[in-house]
Amino acid sequence: MYLPTIGLEIHSILKTRTKMFCSCPNDPRERHPNVNVCPVCLGHPGVLPTMNQEAILSVIKLGLALGGTIAVNSHFDRKSYFYPDLPKGYQISQYEQTLVVGGVLKGVRIRRIHLEEDAGRLLHELPGESNKIDASYVDFNRAGVPLMELVTEPDIKTADEAVAFAKELQLILRYLNVSRADMEEGEMRVEANISIRAKETEEWGTKVELKNINSFKAVYEAIHYELRRQEELLEEGKRVAQETRGWNEKTKKTESQRSKESAHDYRYFPEPDLPELELSLFDLESIKRHLPELPEAKRSRFGKEFGLTVSQIELLVEDREFSDYFEEAASELETFDLELTSLVLLYNYLTSDLKGIMRERGVGFSELKIPPEHLTHLVALIARGELSSRIAKDLLLRMFEQGDDPETLLKESGMKLMSNESDLRGIVATVLEANPQVVIDFKKGKQNSIQFLIGQVMAKTKGQASPNVAKKLLVDELEKLVDQNQK
Repeated sequence: MYLPTIGLEIHSILKTRTKMFCSCPNDPRERHPNVNVCPVCLGHPGVLPTMNQEAILSVIKLGLALGGTIAVNSHFDRKSYFYPDLPKGYQISQYEQTLVVGGVLKGVRIRRIHLEEDAGRLLHELPGESNKIDASYVDFNRAGVPLMELVTEPDIKTADEAVAFAKELQLILRYLNVSRADMEEGEMRVEANISIRAKETEEWGTKVELKNINSFKAVYEAIHYELRRQEELLEEGKRVAQETRGWNEKTKKTESQRSKESAHDYRYFPEPDLPELELSLFDLESIKRHLPELPEAKRSRFGKEFGLTVSQIELLVEDREFSDYFEEAASELETFDLELTSLVLLYNYLTSDLKGIMRERGVGFSELKIPPEHLTHLVALIARGELSSRIAKDLLLRMFEQGDDPETLLKESGMKLMSNESDLRGIVATVLEANPQVVIDFKKGKQNSIQFLIGQVMAKTKGQASPNVAKKLLVDELEKLVDQNQK
């Protein structure tokens, strides 16, 4: 029996206007290579870096959000190592006096949070049928962008816990608006330090580091595989080598990359071209007061205020803009004299119908033409029986395209609900005549058969019949038939 010990190192590119130590644009999504570069981020001789205050503030916000201690003084260090996309031959990072120490997230202790600059990116020419020479190219657009690194204590025991931690951190980074933290774009990368030890011993096992994992699915699979690999080695009487390994998405295995470096291998020393940071110059109390509501607090409040299920709340909270839109729409319920019971209807139209249209058209909430109160207005018309679900869906699409309120669009389009009983009575009779078996089922006490008949009426009227009126007429006619049968 073996006990796993897992610690995470998570890097996230910060969402600042410029790079960490120069005025080049910070745009890691730039697809044209080597356009966001200058002598500073290219490491030319004699150039001097300057610190990005916005990046420092971003890390302070994260530290305060996680309950960490903000250092009184901090400084940057040089971390020396050679890699083709590291133009200076060293990285400006932090080692001894980091910006943040301590904090907790999902029961996992934070060791430190620090700032550094990112490296560039290698592009490899793959061998093919052409006569091109196989080569690798270096794109320095990403070199020098501000990179936050968070290091946890080895408190994690399972792959599921590691994924839950990383997902919650991603949410917090987005709520604070300090990073997009998009793993597919390489803006958030997870590294895991993994060891196992026999249950009967207190001695820690040999640590293996898994580098640069770029999806939550891969985080789970890589940790799960590595724990199993180490167990099998020990069961065979072999030792686990201290090394850095990478995750191969194709083979679903971790693969050895190099022996693991120690801190002294990097020859850390204070960066001579940057002054010491005095963080007392930041108004920490004011920064803390202006932090947004964080995901866990929002989950708790939504549960109390709206009575939603855990899964419903989670779907809203995983996107701050989504949850804000829902909350604004919910605040309009009283305006339209709706009870809180209509909240589920509002939730369904937002998360299913409206979100579906937005996903299909590739539109985010910042571009959405429908203000929250218009969506609530639409729900109010449905709740009052003034709109069928068929008309509501068509109307929602018009609202999406034009942005007008539902009543204005109803008048313009001529869409209306058939709520006059005399208009619907003949259609109801036709539906009952065409479905004798359903009528028999109703006579036998199968009350749910009424829903099928309502659906048939709606189909006949192309969704324009009032569901409430259709149901009333159907029930009246069916009860008459039952009475006649009993006589």
